[in-house]
Amino acid sequence: MVTHPGRGLHGQAVEELGRRIIRGDYPPGSVVDPVKFETELGVSKTVVREALRVLASKGLLESKQKRGTIIRPRADWNLLDSDLLRWQGSSAPTDGFLEDLAEVRAIVEPAGARLAAARRTPADLDALRRALDAMAAAGTDADAMVEADLAFHRALLDSAHNELLSRMEVVIEAGLRVRDRIVHGARHFSDSIPVHRELLAAVEAGDPDAAVAAVESLLAQASQDLAAVQAQEDLDDEDADDDEDHDDHDDLATDPLPEESP
Repeated sequence: MVTHPGRGLHGQAVEELGRRIIRGDYPPGSVVDPVKFETELGVSKTVVREALRVLASKGLLESKQKRGTIIRPRADWNLLDSDLLRWQGSSAPTDGFLEDLAEVRAIVEPAGARLAAARRTPADLDALRRALDAMAAAGTDADAMVEADLAFHRALLDSAHNELLSRMEVVIEAGLRVRDRIVHGARHFSDSIPVHRELLAAVEAGDPDAAVAAVESLLAQASQDLAAVQAQEDLDDEDADDDEDHDDHDDLATDPLPEESP
């Protein structure tokens, strides 16, 4: 079993099976074989049974009479569950998943910024400043930049003082973490600190319209950075394919021709 640091056997089983289901290793409608999992993961029957119970609570599995435990249709999954969001974005997120996250951010964050500009407290502003300082201090440390960026956007939603809106943090964090991991990992991104500063200034000044404009500018920049990385990856893939075709051509050119029969 692939190990997931910081988790016990039960937690690791949940992680591994959850990732496999999200990845499509076991398609919807397929029957789960607990005994097979015990062998593959090297864990006890009790660990697997508890892991399946947790995954069932997230809408991934259900037990049916005479059929056993099966994978439920994707439409039944609790897609806003923090683990499901993390699993979807942890390996190779699909374009559809990235687009969905971008659309949700475009709906939630401008509204959050508008409310934050009207409701922020001195403590909220301190949290935003600390996160922005951490972003500036991160330099080329991609991991530190990602965590500081997440802290800033969490603080922004919290500044709206709407409990339900704050709970949208799980979606915003999933979108940010996936985007930041791809973009910062590729070392190909625009400097987002100035526009974060603009956003903080607008919230600090209590200017809702300016806060919304700053968030929309930030989201546009994020989309452009992600598109640039994906375009570069496509070019790299094309170059790799061309090199492979070229090598194949060279092999054909150097292979001796078969001798003709007398």
